[in-house]
Amino acid sequence: MASLYITSVDDGAGKTTIGAGLGRRLRDSGKKVAFFKPVIGRVDSPPTGTAEPDALFMKELLGLDEPIESMSPIIADWNQLPGVLKEAYTRVASGKDVVISEGPCELSILGALEARVIAVESYSAPAPVVKYVDHYQGLGKHLLGIVYNGVPAGKLDQVRSEVTRQLEGSGIDVLGVLPEDRALLTLTVGELVQCIQGKMLSSSDQLAELIDGIMVGAMTVDSGPIYFGRKNNKAVLVRSNRPDMQLAALETSTRCLVLCGDTPPIPAVLYGAEVKNVPIILTENDIASTMDNIEAALVSNRFHQEKKLPRLTELLGQQLDIPAVYKGLGLVAG
Repeated sequence: MASLYITSVDDGAGKTTIGAGLGRRLRDSGKKVAFFKPVIGRVDSPPTGTAEPDALFMKELLGLDEPIESMSPIIADWNQLPGVLKEAYTRVASGKDVVISEGPCELSILGALEARVIAVESYSAPAPVVKYVDHYQGLGKHLLGIVYNGVPAGKLDQVRSEVTRQLEGSGIDVLGVLPEDRALLTLTVGELVQCIQGKMLSSSDQLAELIDGIMVGAMTVDSGPIYFGRKNNKAVLVRSNRPDMQLAALETSTRCLVLCGDTPPIPAVLYGAEVKNVPIILTENDIASTMDNIEAALVSNRFHQEKKLPRLTELLGQQLDIPAVYKGLGLVAG
Protein backbone atom coordinates (compact mmCIF):
# COMPACT_ATOMS: atom_id res chain seq x y z
CA MET A 1 0.00 0.00 0.00
CA ALA A 2 1.21 3.51 -0.89
CA SER A 3 1.02 6.28 1.71
CA LEU A 4 1.09 9.92 0.59
CA TYR A 5 1.07 12.77 3.10
CA ILE A 6 0.37 16.30 1.82
CA THR A 7 1.48 19.10 4.09
CA SER A 8 2.42 22.76 4.26
CA VAL A 9 3.92 25.10 6.80
CA ASP A 10 1.40 27.86 6.07
CA ASP A 11 -2.38 27.48 6.03
CA GLY A 12 -4.19 27.92 2.74
CA ALA A 13 -1.31 26.78 0.54
CA GLY A 14 -3.44 24.31 -1.44
CA LYS A 15 -3.09 20.94 0.30
CA THR A 16 -6.69 19.87 -0.24
CA THR A 17 -6.60 21.03 -3.85
CA ILE A 18 -3.57 18.86 -4.63
CA GLY A 19 -5.00 15.94 -2.66
CA ALA A 20 -8.35 16.16 -4.45
CA GLY A 21 -6.76 16.21 -7.89
CA LEU A 22 -4.40 13.32 -7.20
CA GLY A 23 -7.02 11.32 -5.33
CA ARG A 24 -9.57 11.54 -8.10
CA ARG A 25 -6.94 10.69 -10.72
CA LEU A 26 -5.87 7.62 -8.76
CA ARG A 27 -9.45 6.52 -8.21
CA ASP A 28 -10.34 6.94 -11.88
CA SER A 29 -7.33 4.81 -12.84
CA GLY A 30 -8.72 1.93 -10.79
CA LYS A 31 -6.89 2.42 -7.49
CA LYS A 32 -8.70 2.04 -4.18
CA VAL A 33 -8.06 5.35 -2.46
CA ALA A 34 -8.58 6.40 1.17
CA PHE A 35 -8.34 9.85 2.74
CA PHE A 36 -7.08 10.59 6.25
CA LYS A 37 -6.94 13.94 8.02
CA PRO A 38 -6.44 13.68 11.78
CA VAL A 39 -7.25 16.72 13.87
CA ILE A 40 -4.48 16.84 16.45
CA GLY A 41 -4.27 19.01 19.54
CA ARG A 42 -6.12 21.96 18.05
CA VAL A 43 -8.19 24.41 20.02
CA ASP A 44 -10.24 25.05 16.87
CA SER A 45 -11.22 21.41 16.41
CA PRO A 46 -14.69 20.95 14.92
CA PRO A 47 -17.41 20.86 17.59
CA THR A 48 -18.78 17.47 18.56
CA GLY A 49 -21.05 16.20 15.81
CA THR A 50 -19.52 18.54 13.21
CA ALA A 51 -17.53 16.99 10.36
CA GLU A 52 -14.09 18.32 9.41
CA PRO A 53 -14.94 20.12 6.12
CA ASP A 54 -11.96 18.91 4.05
CA ALA A 55 -12.55 15.30 5.08
CA LEU A 56 -16.26 15.59 4.32
CA PHE A 57 -15.51 16.97 0.86
CA MET A 58 -12.98 14.23 0.10
CA LYS A 59 -15.40 11.57 1.31
CA GLU A 60 -17.95 12.76 -1.24
CA LEU A 61 -15.41 13.36 -4.01
CA LEU A 62 -13.85 9.90 -3.75
CA GLY A 63 -17.07 8.06 -2.94
CA LEU A 64 -15.72 6.67 0.34
CA ASP A 65 -17.78 4.47 2.64
CA GLU A 66 -15.74 4.97 5.82
CA PRO A 67 -17.41 7.06 8.54
CA ILE A 68 -16.12 10.59 8.79
CA GLU A 69 -15.02 9.92 12.38
CA SER A 70 -12.54 7.34 11.06
CA MET A 71 -11.28 9.56 8.25
CA SER A 72 -10.75 12.53 10.56
CA PRO A 73 -10.28 11.39 14.16
CA ILE A 74 -9.84 14.05 16.81
CA ILE A 75 -6.72 13.38 18.88
CA ALA A 76 -6.69 15.93 21.68
CA ASP A 77 -3.23 15.26 23.08
CA TRP A 78 0.05 15.18 21.15
CA ASN A 79 1.31 12.72 23.77
CA GLN A 80 -1.10 10.14 22.36
CA LEU A 81 0.97 9.98 19.20
CA PRO A 82 2.03 7.81 17.50
CA GLY A 83 -0.03 4.92 18.87
CA VAL A 84 -3.54 6.38 18.55
CA LEU A 85 -2.71 7.89 15.17
CA LYS A 86 -1.37 4.62 13.80
CA GLU A 87 -4.41 2.70 15.01
CA ALA A 88 -6.84 5.14 13.37
CA TYR A 89 -4.82 5.20 10.15
CA THR A 90 -4.72 1.40 9.94
CA ARG A 91 -8.52 1.22 10.05
CA VAL A 92 -8.89 3.66 7.15
CA ALA A 93 -6.10 2.04 5.11
CA SER A 94 -7.52 -1.48 5.28
CA GLY A 95 -8.09 -2.85 1.77
CA LYS A 96 -6.82 0.28 0.01
CA ASP A 97 -4.10 0.76 -2.60
CA VAL A 98 -3.31 4.35 -1.68
CA VAL A 99 -3.98 6.51 1.37
CA ILE A 100 -3.80 10.28 0.90
CA SER A 101 -3.34 12.07 4.21
CA GLU A 102 -3.28 15.76 4.99
CA GLY A 103 -1.98 17.57 8.03
CA PRO A 104 0.77 19.57 9.75
CA CYS A 105 4.42 19.25 8.82
CA GLU A 106 5.56 17.10 11.77
CA LEU A 107 8.10 14.25 11.70
CA SER A 108 6.27 12.40 14.47
CA ILE A 109 3.22 12.07 12.23
CA LEU A 110 5.23 11.04 9.18
CA GLY A 111 7.01 8.34 11.13
CA ALA A 112 3.75 6.91 12.41
CA LEU A 113 2.22 6.83 8.93
CA GLU A 114 5.41 5.74 7.11
CA ALA A 115 4.43 8.17 4.38
CA ARG A 116 6.07 9.95 1.48
CA VAL A 117 5.51 13.68 1.61
CA ILE A 118 4.49 16.35 -0.84
CA ALA A 119 5.01 19.80 0.70
CA VAL A 120 2.93 22.61 -0.77
CA GLU A 121 4.06 26.21 -0.55
CA SER A 122 2.22 29.19 -1.98
CA TYR A 123 3.83 31.97 -3.99
CA SER A 124 4.50 35.21 -2.16
CA ALA A 125 5.52 38.41 -3.92
CA PRO A 126 7.76 40.11 -4.70
CA ALA A 127 10.55 37.53 -4.79
CA PRO A 128 9.80 33.90 -5.76
CA VAL A 129 11.88 32.45 -2.95
CA VAL A 130 10.97 29.18 -1.25
CA LYS A 131 10.80 30.11 2.43
CA TYR A 132 11.09 26.79 4.23
CA VAL A 133 14.00 24.97 2.60
CA ASP A 134 15.59 24.01 5.94
CA HIS A 135 12.28 22.63 7.16
CA TYR A 136 11.84 20.54 4.02
CA GLN A 137 15.38 19.18 4.25
CA GLY A 138 14.57 18.07 7.80
CA LEU A 139 11.91 15.72 6.41
CA GLY A 140 14.73 13.56 5.08
CA LYS A 141 13.76 10.33 3.32
CA HIS A 142 10.05 11.09 3.70
CA LEU A 143 10.15 14.03 1.29
CA LEU A 144 8.97 13.25 -2.23
CA GLY A 145 9.12 16.84 -3.43
CA ILE A 146 7.70 20.35 -3.39
CA VAL A 147 4.74 21.89 -5.19
CA TYR A 148 4.96 25.67 -5.49
CA ASN A 149 1.43 26.99 -5.90
CA GLY A 150 -0.47 30.10 -6.96
CA VAL A 151 2.09 31.78 -9.22
CA PRO A 152 0.77 34.66 -11.38
CA ALA A 153 0.52 33.39 -14.96
CA GLY A 154 2.80 36.09 -16.35
CA LYS A 155 5.62 35.07 -13.99
CA LEU A 156 5.28 31.31 -14.35
CA ASP A 157 8.39 30.64 -16.47
CA GLN A 158 10.59 32.96 -14.41
CA VAL A 159 9.43 31.53 -11.10
CA ARG A 160 9.72 27.93 -12.30
CA SER A 161 13.34 28.56 -13.29
CA GLU A 162 14.29 30.30 -10.05
CA VAL A 163 12.49 27.89 -7.73
CA THR A 164 13.89 24.86 -9.52
CA ARG A 165 17.41 26.25 -9.28
CA GLN A 166 17.01 27.08 -5.59
CA LEU A 167 15.56 23.72 -4.53
CA GLU A 168 17.64 21.44 -6.69
CA GLY A 169 20.69 23.15 -5.25
CA SER A 170 19.40 22.01 -1.87
CA GLY A 171 18.76 18.45 -3.04
CA ILE A 172 14.97 18.87 -3.14
CA ASP A 173 12.86 17.83 -6.14
CA VAL A 174 10.35 20.25 -7.64
CA LEU A 175 7.20 18.33 -8.55
CA GLY A 176 5.40 21.31 -10.00
CA VAL A 177 5.05 25.06 -10.18
CA LEU A 178 1.33 25.76 -10.51
CA PRO A 179 -0.18 28.97 -11.86
CA GLU A 180 -2.81 30.97 -10.06
CA ASP A 181 -6.12 30.04 -11.63
CA ARG A 182 -9.18 32.16 -10.93
CA ALA A 183 -11.47 29.32 -11.97
CA LEU A 184 -10.27 27.36 -8.92
CA LEU A 185 -10.79 30.28 -6.54
CA THR A 186 -14.31 31.27 -7.52
CA LEU A 187 -17.31 31.08 -5.20
CA THR A 188 -20.62 29.32 -5.53
CA VAL A 189 -23.83 31.31 -5.25
CA GLY A 190 -24.40 29.84 -1.80
CA GLU A 191 -20.91 30.81 -0.63
CA LEU A 192 -21.46 34.35 -1.89
CA VAL A 193 -24.72 34.59 0.09
CA GLN A 194 -22.82 33.59 3.23
CA CYS A 195 -19.83 35.88 2.77
CA ILE A 196 -21.97 39.01 2.25
CA GLN A 197 -24.50 37.93 4.90
CA GLY A 198 -27.18 38.33 2.29
CA LYS A 199 -30.85 37.44 2.31
CA MET A 200 -32.28 35.27 -0.46
CA LEU A 201 -35.40 36.90 -1.88
CA SER A 202 -36.27 34.03 -4.18
CA SER A 203 -36.00 30.29 -3.88
CA SER A 204 -33.46 28.81 -6.23
CA ASP A 205 -31.74 25.60 -7.18
CA GLN A 206 -28.68 27.59 -8.20
CA LEU A 207 -26.87 27.76 -4.85
CA ALA A 208 -24.25 25.18 -5.86
CA GLU A 209 -23.50 26.86 -9.20
CA LEU A 210 -20.10 28.50 -9.69
CA ILE A 211 -19.81 32.22 -10.31
CA ASP A 212 -17.43 32.96 -13.18
CA GLY A 213 -16.98 36.66 -12.45
CA ILE A 214 -18.25 39.76 -10.66
CA MET A 215 -19.67 42.86 -12.35
CA VAL A 216 -20.76 46.11 -10.72
CA GLY A 217 -23.72 48.04 -12.08
CA ALA A 218 -22.75 51.22 -13.88
CA MET A 219 -24.15 54.62 -12.93
CA THR A 220 -26.02 54.98 -16.22
CA VAL A 221 -28.49 52.83 -18.10
CA ASP A 222 -26.92 53.57 -21.49
CA SER A 223 -26.23 50.27 -23.28
CA GLY A 224 -26.91 48.35 -20.07
CA PRO A 225 -27.31 44.92 -21.69
CA ILE A 226 -24.19 45.50 -23.79
CA TYR A 227 -22.19 46.33 -20.67
CA PHE A 228 -23.46 43.34 -18.70
CA GLY A 229 -23.11 41.07 -21.72
CA ARG A 230 -19.32 41.22 -21.45
CA LYS A 231 -19.27 38.34 -18.96
CA ASN A 232 -21.28 35.14 -18.66
CA ASN A 233 -22.40 33.36 -15.49
CA LYS A 234 -21.55 36.37 -13.36
CA ALA A 235 -22.76 37.86 -10.12
CA VAL A 236 -24.03 41.40 -10.66
CA LEU A 237 -23.78 43.91 -7.82
CA VAL A 238 -26.15 46.85 -8.23
CA ARG A 239 -27.76 49.42 -5.97
CA SER A 240 -31.11 48.25 -4.69
CA ASN A 241 -32.77 51.48 -5.89
CA ARG A 242 -31.74 50.95 -9.53
CA PRO A 243 -34.35 48.61 -11.05
CA ASP A 244 -33.34 49.80 -14.52
CA MET A 245 -29.85 48.33 -14.08
CA GLN A 246 -31.27 45.21 -12.44
CA LEU A 247 -33.51 44.56 -15.45
CA ALA A 248 -30.59 45.21 -17.81
CA ALA A 249 -28.49 42.61 -16.02
CA LEU A 250 -31.30 40.06 -16.24
CA GLU A 251 -31.25 40.38 -20.03
CA THR A 252 -27.77 38.80 -20.00
CA SER A 253 -26.16 35.62 -18.67
CA THR A 254 -26.32 36.29 -14.94
CA ARG A 255 -25.72 33.72 -12.19
CA CYS A 256 -27.17 35.87 -9.40
CA LEU A 257 -28.28 39.44 -8.78
CA VAL A 258 -27.02 41.15 -5.62
CA LEU A 259 -28.99 44.21 -4.54
CA CYS A 260 -27.01 46.51 -2.25
CA GLY A 261 -29.13 48.69 0.03
CA ASP A 262 -32.48 48.51 1.76
CA THR A 263 -34.87 49.01 -1.16
CA PRO A 264 -36.82 45.87 -2.08
CA PRO A 265 -36.95 44.88 -5.76
CA ILE A 266 -39.93 45.94 -7.86
CA PRO A 267 -42.32 43.24 -9.16
CA ALA A 268 -40.86 43.41 -12.68
CA VAL A 269 -37.41 42.50 -11.35
CA LEU A 270 -38.79 39.67 -9.23
CA TYR A 271 -40.70 38.31 -12.21
CA GLY A 272 -37.73 38.59 -14.57
CA ALA A 273 -35.48 36.80 -12.11
CA GLU A 274 -38.04 34.05 -11.61
CA VAL A 275 -38.40 33.50 -15.36
CA LYS A 276 -34.61 33.34 -15.82
CA ASN A 277 -34.12 31.30 -12.61
CA VAL A 278 -31.69 33.92 -11.30
CA PRO A 279 -31.43 34.19 -7.50
CA ILE A 280 -31.90 37.65 -6.03
CA ILE A 281 -29.81 38.40 -2.94
CA LEU A 282 -30.35 41.48 -0.79
CA THR A 283 -27.66 42.95 1.46
CA GLU A 284 -27.92 46.12 3.52
CA ASN A 285 -24.25 46.93 2.82
CA ASP A 286 -23.22 49.30 0.05
CA ILE A 287 -21.47 48.07 -3.08
CA ALA A 288 -17.95 48.87 -1.86
CA SER A 289 -18.41 46.97 1.41
CA THR A 290 -20.02 44.05 -0.41
CA MET A 291 -17.07 43.85 -2.81
CA ASP A 292 -14.66 43.90 0.13
CA ASN A 293 -16.47 40.93 1.66
CA ILE A 294 -16.41 39.01 -1.61
CA GLU A 295 -12.71 39.68 -2.15
CA ALA A 296 -11.92 38.49 1.38
CA ALA A 297 -13.90 35.31 0.75
CA LEU A 298 -12.07 34.68 -2.52
CA VAL A 299 -8.71 34.89 -0.75
CA SER A 300 -9.71 32.34 1.91
CA ASN A 301 -11.88 30.13 -0.30
CA ARG A 302 -11.27 26.37 0.02
CA PHE A 303 -11.41 23.80 -2.76
CA HIS A 304 -14.73 22.20 -1.83
CA GLN A 305 -16.57 22.23 -5.16
CA GLU A 306 -16.54 19.15 -7.37
CA LYS A 307 -17.48 21.27 -10.40
CA LYS A 308 -13.97 22.72 -10.32
CA LEU A 309 -12.44 19.27 -10.75
CA PRO A 310 -12.22 19.22 -14.59
CA ARG A 311 -10.13 22.41 -14.56
CA LEU A 312 -7.99 21.12 -11.69
CA THR A 313 -7.39 17.83 -13.48
CA GLU A 314 -6.33 19.70 -16.61
CA LEU A 315 -4.01 21.97 -14.63
CA LEU A 316 -2.29 19.16 -12.73
CA GLY A 317 -1.88 17.17 -15.93
CA GLN A 318 -0.04 20.12 -17.48
CA GLN A 319 2.01 21.39 -14.54
CA LEU A 320 2.53 18.55 -12.03
CA ASP A 321 5.10 15.80 -12.54
CA ILE A 322 2.60 12.96 -12.21
CA PRO A 323 5.09 10.23 -13.25
CA ALA A 324 7.48 11.34 -10.48
CA VAL A 325 4.66 11.19 -7.92
CA TYR A 326 3.66 7.69 -9.02
CA LYS A 327 7.27 6.52 -9.04
CA GLY A 328 7.89 7.92 -5.56
CA LEU A 329 4.86 6.02 -4.28
CA GLY A 330 5.83 2.79 -6.04
CA LEU A 331 2.80 2.94 -8.34
CA VAL A 332 2.43 2.26 -12.03
CA ALA A 333 1.16 5.39 -13.81
CA GLY A 334 -2.42 5.02 -15.01
